[in-house]
Amino acid sequence: MEQEIDVQAKRDQMYGELDLGSLTIFSGSFINYGYWGDLDPGRDITLAERTASQAELYRRTVSRLATPPGVQLLELGCGIGVGTALVAREFAAYTAGLDRSKAQLERAAEANAEDLERLSGRLAFHEGSVTAIPFPDGSFDGAYSVEALQHVDDLAAVAREAHRVLRPGGGFAAATFFAPDGAPQDTPLPGLIETVASGVDVVRPVGAFAADLAAAGFTAVEVEPIGPHVWRQFDRWVAQTEFRDSWGRNWLRCYESGWIDYFIVSARR
Repeated sequence: MEQEIDVQAKRDQMYGELDLGSLTIFSGSFINYGYWGDLDPGRDITLAERTASQAELYRRTVSRLATPPGVQLLELGCGIGVGTALVAREFAAYTAGLDRSKAQLERAAEANAEDLERLSGRLAFHEGSVTAIPFPDGSFDGAYSVEALQHVDDLAAVAREAHRVLRPGGGFAAATFFAPDGAPQDTPLPGLIETVASGVDVVRPVGAFAADLAAAGFTAVEVEPIGPHVWRQFDRWVAQTEFRDSWGRNWLRCYESGWIDYFIVSARR
């Protein structure tokens, strides 16, 4: 238990006082690796292209949900909330962002002040845990998460809570990195990825999370690998920053070795 508390303290510090979103490997207040299109390999990636890749990962994830105008959506692990605001704007949704970090929610209120006023109550942020969601049963039409669940120790609890707060027919979608099914259990990941070694990031087999969703009562569980749209361009971007000689360059190596990949996992309640 003490070790779990220490790991969660590291996560809280990363998104609290250390303000991960302020690092140059991220941009536009997003914190994700991005969904990238084809880019000319003969030039540097622009800041606008980097930011666009992160916004596109939100679009690709939420597109797995049914989103008629006025749909009510919940983002699990919203962080600074710029993705939550994007979904409210672009999908005409009523979107609630949930995060455990008070510091991130304070940043979210500041970063999204204009949208909070302009969207007429269609955007809100709430403090709480994704394993004990502070909303009644059947509160939402859809729930999604973008690059947050790798920080959660109990994904089965996330699956159960997401199922509980969704209405019948509601959808779930999550984007983050997992180990591909069939990857060796004993890989060099901890020696190559600092956040895996510390326990901040937990890399599970993607099939285990799909099984958690099914056990929670979800149906039509789908697992889509999107690594070709993530790792190589992200590595190009990191190579342009002050982190060019850091362990962050090892993500691509781990992907090419078959030890990790990026997925969108979706399901229906």
